[in-house]
Amino acid sequence: MKKQFFLLILPALLMFTSCHLAPKSSGNPYEVMVVADDSVWMGYAGAALKDVLNKPMPMLPQEEPMFHVSHVEQKHYDRITNLFRNIIIINVSSQYTQAKMQIQRNVFSSPQLILYLNGPSEEEISMYVTEHTKDIIRLFSTEEINREATRLETEHNIKFDKKVEEMFGCHMNIPADLRKMKVGKDFIWASDDGLSSIQNICIYSYPYATERVFTRNAFIALRDTFMGRNIPGEFPNSKMATNREFTSVSDQMIRGHYTQVCRGLWEMTGEAMGGPYVSHSQVDTVNNRVIVVEGFVYAPDKMKRTMIRRLEAALYTLELPSGDVPATK
Repeated sequence: MKKQFFLLILPALLMFTSCHLAPKSSGNPYEVMVVADDSVWMGYAGAALKDVLNKPMPMLPQEEPMFHVSHVEQKHYDRITNLFRNIIIINVSSQYTQAKMQIQRNVFSSPQLILYLNGPSEEEISMYVTEHTKDIIRLFSTEEINREATRLETEHNIKFDKKVEEMFGCHMNIPADLRKMKVGKDFIWASDDGLSSIQNICIYSYPYATERVFTRNAFIALRDTFMGRNIPGEFPNSKMATNREFTSVSDQMIRGHYTQVCRGLWEMTGEAMGGPYVSHSQVDTVNNRVIVVEGFVYAPDKMKRTMIRRLEAALYTLELPSGDVPATK
């Protein structure tokens, strides 16, 4: 049975999912195609939507938009363009009494998400889009994370999963191309063989004594301890450290478990190296310890948005030991 990785529920939206077998969708992850007449795209509604989709992704070393956006006119929306993986269709018509959203999945291709923005005027759609900025961003971001997490069910590093089970009693699916592994005390690190960029996943654990470990300062101190001990730099006394200025912490519920989600920038002390990271910390109540899973990227002179999001999707596949119950902070 396939596991479900749905991270967001939008009950206010009307959803439809096609049941027929659809061809494979086109486009890359985090690409969105907007279908609208030129006048609409260049008007109020288009401007509001561009502002939402082009917002900078937080905690990256250089500014990158949340999504890559393209535009096609309604008359060119056909059997080729409707195969795109993420589509937003703007409909301005007097048949609508108010602006609203509606979504469909896997209608013309799979995986596919189509979001309709319907309204009686451009002005009303524009205001609606602005008011629902977070919903639109989360909808497409969550969809892509779910897609990658689902793909990892059948295309993951089996050797890593077995080692994680042996060391931590957990299961986790990471990309199959992260083949290189290093094992330390209560710590495992996997990375790819990239030359110009390196993608990494690591897991570490420590005893759970108090909820005070779920503070920003405690997270940074613990992360620096584990990463500094296990990921040395090229030069003597050089090691991985957390950039304290660029670290954000939030509390979320993921698959029924309290999760401390941290994201920010890492750096190598004494070296000109660094990049983005994202981590999830959860309580393993069976063994009374905290399990931390993290993805981090080193990719100088490259865009890092899609790479770090790919690793983030793997974090959502973590399964705590059998018999565990939802943890609270």
